[in-house]
Amino acid sequence: MNAELLAQFRALLGEERARADADTLALYASDETPRSCPPLAVLFPVSHDQVAAIVRLALAHRLPLVARGAGSGNVGGAMPVPGSVVVSFECMNQVLEFDPVNRLIVVQTGVITDEIDRIARSAGLMYAPDPGSGAYSRIGGNLAMNAAGPRCVKYGATRDHVLGLRAVAGDGRELKTGSRTSKYATAFDLSRLLVGSEGALALITEATLRLVPAPETVATLRVCYGSNAAACAAVQRIMAQPVTPCALEFMDRRSLSAIREYGGAEGLPAGTEAVLMVEADGAREDVPRQIAALEAALHGDGLLEIQSGFDKAAIVRLWTARKSLSMAVKKIAPRKINEDVVVPIGRLADLVHAIDGLGERYRVPIVSFGHAGNGNLHVNIMVHEDDSEEMARAGACRDALIDVVLSLGGSLSGEHGIGSEKRRYVARELTPETLGFMYDLKRLFDPAGILNPGKKLPD
Repeated sequence: MNAELLAQFRALLGEERARADADTLALYASDETPRSCPPLAVLFPVSHDQVAAIVRLALAHRLPLVARGAGSGNVGGAMPVPGSVVVSFECMNQVLEFDPVNRLIVVQTGVITDEIDRIARSAGLMYAPDPGSGAYSRIGGNLAMNAAGPRCVKYGATRDHVLGLRAVAGDGRELKTGSRTSKYATAFDLSRLLVGSEGALALITEATLRLVPAPETVATLRVCYGSNAAACAAVQRIMAQPVTPCALEFMDRRSLSAIREYGGAEGLPAGTEAVLMVEADGAREDVPRQIAALEAALHGDGLLEIQSGFDKAAIVRLWTARKSLSMAVKKIAPRKINEDVVVPIGRLADLVHAIDGLGERYRVPIVSFGHAGNGNLHVNIMVHEDDSEEMARAGACRDALIDVVLSLGGSLSGEHGIGSEKRRYVARELTPETLGFMYDLKRLFDPAGILNPGKKLPD
C-alpha cells in the first residue's frame, strides 16, 4: 500500500490500528482454507463510525475490502484477494446492551459467540445458535455465513435469532434493519438479506440478537445401529413425531472405523456401523417424557443399543466417540476436503448411500457426519496433497457429490457458506433469473464491487 493511503487510514484509526508490516500481513493472509494471499494492509476499527469512514475512503480509491472475524471459516470467505485490505472486527468486542426483560442483547460484531451465551445464561436465558467454533468464532462471522450447529434442529440458525442490524453498504451508506421487537412488519426484511451474504453487500457492525429461556436440563441418548440405512430411517421417524430433539447428530460407518483405529470407540457394541447422538432439553420434569418419546421412535430394524445420560458425567461419556472424531480422521490422511451439503430429511439415506458409492468409484476415503436432523452432512474427502493423482480423483469425486446433492433437491451449503471455494458450483443450483436478481442486489449495495470480491457469487 502506498504511504499516503496508509497514512490516511492511520489518521482515521490510529497508528497501531492500521498495520502493513510483514508479520501482520502474513498472519491475516488466510482463513482455515489451505491457501493464502497477503493483503496490502490490515485495519482494526473499534466503532461503527470508523467502519463507515474506512468504507468511504476505500470507495474513493476503489480499494477491495475483506471483512474478517476470527478467520475460522473453511470456504475462503475471509480470504484476501490481490490488492485488498482486511478489515478485522476483533477490536469491536463490546456488549452494548443486555436487556433480559425484552430477551435481547446488542453487541458489536467482534464479540466471541460463546460470550453472548454466557452473558445470557447469567439471567436464565441463552443464545441458541451453537456453531462448533463458538468458543473462538466472532458473531460477525456467524452472521456473515448464517452459522448453525447441533441445536439448529430445534432452535434454528443464526438468521432466526437476529432482531436487527447496523451496517455500512459498499457505497458508504449506513443502514439500520429490523427492530427491538419480536414482531415487525414495517420494512423489507433486510436483516435476513444481510445475514448469510458473506460481507459482499455490507459490513455489519452491530447486531441486536434474540435470546430464549435456557432449558433447566439436558439429557442425551447414544444410539447404535447395524447400518447407515437403519440410522437414516430412525432419523425420519424422529423428525415425524411431535418431540423435536435439541440435537440429532449422525456418524457413518467410516467415521466409526476411524474412531476405532484411533482408540475412541470404547463401549460401542460389536457390529455398530452408524451412531446417532440425540438430545432433549427443557423443564426438568418434562425431559424424561421427551426422552421416552424419542426412544420409542428410535426403535426399529437395525437397532443395536440405546444408552442414556441424564447427568453431566454420563453425557460427557456418551459424547466421547463423537468428540474424538476430528483427531481420528487425521490418521486417514492429513487433509480433508470438507463439503457442507444439505438435503431434505427424506433423502438423507439416499445421500449416505451415494457417498459410499462415490468413495468406491473414485477410490478415496470419505468420512460423513453431521446434523442429521436438518439433513446437513459434513462430507470429508480425505486426501494427501502431495499425491497429484489422488487429488485429481478427489476433485472429480467432489464434483460428482455436488451433482448428487442437487439431484436430491439439496443445497451446496447448510452452514459453512460459499466463499471462494464453492462459488463455481452456485450456477448449478440457482437459475439464471435468480442469479440475476442477486447480481442486481450486489450492484445496489456495492456498486463499485469493493466488498469481499471473488466470494459468494460466480463471475
